[in-house]
Formats: sequence, structure tokens, C-alpha cells
Amino acid sequence: MADINHVVVVGRLTRDAELKYTNNGYAVSKVSIAVNQRRKINDQWTDEVSFFDVVIWGKTAEALKDYLVKGKQIGIEGKLHQSRWEQEGKQRSRVEIVASNIQLLGGNRSSTSPSPGTSSNGAFPEAANTANKEFPDNFDDDIPF
Repeated sequence: MADINHVVVVGRLTRDAELKYTNNGYAVSKVSIAVNQRRKINDQWTDEVSFFDVVIWGKTAEALKDYLVKGKQIGIEGKLHQSRWEQEGKQRSRVEIVASNIQLLGGNRSSTSPSPGTSSNGAFPEAANTANKEFPDNFDDDIPF
């Protein structure tokens, strides 16, 4: 049986997106997302927060840079990637989510109006789910429905 590496999280951004370019000119954006989980311990409800680093590549990173701001609620679909390196003689590692699909879900906590460029359901149809996909030039538009 094949291994599966697939993750879906919904949470709020903890900082604005950082857009940079690799030496080869590829756009890469890094964000951090906080995911809350409510748990009942004894008779008290408590919030547990988990923080995840997310990497967004290519045109998606460029298109969403201005919309990925602190406090924005987003949904991320992607895969986990572990980086390993040695620092000061000690082995280090980091696990990040490499995003393949991003949905802008809610406004900032301080704002109730949708962000410019988003549709009423919060999606960003122009670039939200185009990462790591190739589109054929000869797409046949003969769809039977």
C-alpha cells in the first residue's frame, strides 16, 4: 500500500505573508497559521492552539501576498515536508505544510467586510488552487453537461 501525505487545516494567520524569490526566480511565500481546538477538561472548556508553518510556491504566492494578512482565516490543503540540517553540531529538523490549495475564508478579526478581490464565499478563484498544476494548451471544452 502506498504512503499518504495529505493535510487540511483551517485557522488564522499569525503574521503577514513574507514573499521572497529563490535564486532561480521562483516565488515563495511563508506564513504561520494558528489552529484552535476546544476541549473540555473536567467541567471547564479550554482552547488549545497549535501553530503550523506554511510554504506557498509560484504564482499562488504572488497573487495571494496582499490578502494573506495577520488575523485572516484561511483553509489550507497540502502535504507535510520535513527539512533536516545540522547547526552547531546538533541535528535540527522542521516540519512545514507545503500548500497546494488555499481558500480565503473570513475577514480579519477587526473587519467584517470581505477583502478586495475575493468572492462572496471567500474564495480567490484566479489563483487559489493553481499551485503545482499544469494546464494543457489544447483543452477540449466538449463537456457533456
